[in-house]
Amino acid sequence: MSDALKLPAEMRERAGKGASRALRREGRVPAVIYGGKEEPTPIHVEEKELVKQLMTGHFMNSIVMVKVDGKETRTLPKDVALDPVTDRPIHADFLRLTKGSKIEVNVPVVFVNEEESPGLKKGGVLNVVRHELELVCEGDKIPGEIEIDVTGLEVGDSIHISALTLPEGSESAITDRDFTIATVVAPSALKRSDGEEGDEEEDIPADGVAATEQGPDADAAEEQEEKSE
Repeated sequence: MSDALKLPAEMRERAGKGASRALRREGRVPAVIYGGKEEPTPIHVEEKELVKQLMTGHFMNSIVMVKVDGKETRTLPKDVALDPVTDRPIHADFLRLTKGSKIEVNVPVVFVNEEESPGLKKGGVLNVVRHELELVCEGDKIPGEIEIDVTGLEVGDSIHISALTLPEGSESAITDRDFTIATVVAPSALKRSDGEEGDEEEDIPADGVAATEQGPDADAAEEQEEKSE
């Protein structure tokens, strides 16, 4: 997991749509800290600071220490709702992390030793099916990334979740199938020159990159905001 970020906040004295709109006019973003067998804590944070941290690209995969009235709470961002027109943040949810707790997170994968893959040396393409892994991790042992070694892979070889040794305290959130993470496929030119191999490859994008799954839509985010308020 990325290094912990710091986010100052203040308690929200009033709830409801009217109070939230007033906060936004003042450059603040309503938010809530929940979980850990404690009551939800309504807070608000500075919009500029939240946007700055969102722009790092790893905010949603970072531990965030939210400081309220001098007390820091260890959290994990779970949702940031954006205005569908302006893309400004309008609400944020933070999950309180407690010792021994387990949470589901998406952890990026990084492929190493590509120069040691015979299939890639021959001109094969690494077709990445999953750029992130859904893992269940202990709150204090969330990995920043999962390294996958492609040494020795030939054209046609695949990497499945069962082949990985996950860090201590982490396990796959998907347990009903041995899903594929990446495959070494033949490039288009090679497949055209070898008809038999080409017939065996099905539904492989021409650029060797699989489509990624889509996240929740804007309507779902707005509904989540109303529930949180």
